[in-house]
Amino acid sequence: MPNWVDPSILPAAFPLAGALLLAMLRSSLLAAWVAILAAGLALAAACLLPWQMHEGLFLLVDPLSAHVTILTAFVGFTTAIYSRRYIAVELASGRLAEDRAQQYHALFMGFLGFMLLALLSNNLGVTWVAIEAATICSVLVVGLRDTANAIEASWKFFLLCGVGIALALFGTVVLYLAALPALGPGYAAMSWTELARAAPNCRGELLNLAFVFMLIGYGTKAGLAPLHGWMPDAHAEGPTPVSAVLSGSILNVALVVILRLRFVMAANAHAIDPGPPIMALGLLSILFAAFSLWGRRDVKRFFAFSTIEQSGLAAFAIGIGGAAAIFAALLHITVHTLTKAGLFQAVGRAAQRRGAQSFAAITGLISSDPALGLTLAVAIIAVAGMPPFGLFASDMLILGEAARQHPWLLIPLAIGMLVGFWKLAARLITLCLGPAGESVGPAISWIDMVPAWLHLAIVFVLGIAMPTWFASWLASAAKVVS
Repeated sequence: MPNWVDPSILPAAFPLAGALLLAMLRSSLLAAWVAILAAGLALAAACLLPWQMHEGLFLLVDPLSAHVTILTAFVGFTTAIYSRRYIAVELASGRLAEDRAQQYHALFMGFLGFMLLALLSNNLGVTWVAIEAATICSVLVVGLRDTANAIEASWKFFLLCGVGIALALFGTVVLYLAALPALGPGYAAMSWTELARAAPNCRGELLNLAFVFMLIGYGTKAGLAPLHGWMPDAHAEGPTPVSAVLSGSILNVALVVILRLRFVMAANAHAIDPGPPIMALGLLSILFAAFSLWGRRDVKRFFAFSTIEQSGLAAFAIGIGGAAAIFAALLHITVHTLTKAGLFQAVGRAAQRRGAQSFAAITGLISSDPALGLTLAVAIIAVAGMPPFGLFASDMLILGEAARQHPWLLIPLAIGMLVGFWKLAARLITLCLGPAGESVGPAISWIDMVPAWLHLAIVFVLGIAMPTWFASWLASAAKVVS
């Protein structure tokens, strides 16, 4: 069956078709429901991927791509539901114009669709184009408010990620050249699956060059320090629903590319060991982000640095390598994505309730808004890596693998994690347990927080009693690249 009618393309096709339809609509209310429908269909199609495993000329459905696609589609669906109410409040307050609200839904669906396409792609060129298209959509969303700060953030986002993605393109071309002696010219030399099989016969010196450029390029998209500069501004100035996706899903796409690239490099005896450079970027991100949490006054900017730390921890585990470390990295990616999406949904509601997103404005939520305050408190506890939530389990697995394979790195790794935990705990007290601030926005009900609680419930289950079938599924995804 030709790839263009392959049913495994549907998770990406539904949001992209929805984006085209939304671009023609003029009602923000109708646009919100169309976005929810498109995201829901994408999730339904993604859930069928475990029964559609195959590799084609342009599409690849293996346990790794299927897992991250389902995760991304799920977060996209819950964020689309969250966006409907969030955008309605922004419209009512005058912070967003009607035409901008409609553009938001169209761009969000484009962003989601291209991310899913990148995850399902078996072609390096298609992967690069899809990530670049997703970047452009997210850049436009960040600047939707049309303020000076929003425009500055979107330009910084565009320039830094544009440079990164350009370096990734050069690395992709070099990787193709490295594969020519083994696979010859044509699509095979651009295929992830063919590259994995032919890696021992590729040119090692060209693989090294490709690895450097692709690690820097896709490391920029993954928010790894010192390539992270776009992320805090994009989170602070963009609509909060986009932060819920930027904080995990787009980072995961880049990390999956790095993970596949690591597998290709490790299979070639003449290539450098890809583990140490990836570990170095991951450890640098953990330490830099943890200490950067101190002194942050903007709530969303604060949690953006937390995202950099967690992305660094996942990259560190990827760098360690081996089935157990890759399993830990995939578990960490999964629970962090779910947790941070739920956290940003609560942060967005809090900012609308208090009319600002500074720590000075958002205080004492539990006493004034119990539904919102309790949701945010649980989300912060979860993202800090405290038991019984899933990030505690993934953190312990990563620390265990670090102790087993690189015990001399435990001290800087533990310092970064403890500093980040300490600051998150301090902000938990301020945001949720401090004196109540003045509320100016609409009240928040328990129903408004259902999408966030759904995320946190899954993270709780994965932390306290991970189902056997899920552990086996995650192990099969790790086995693909280990």
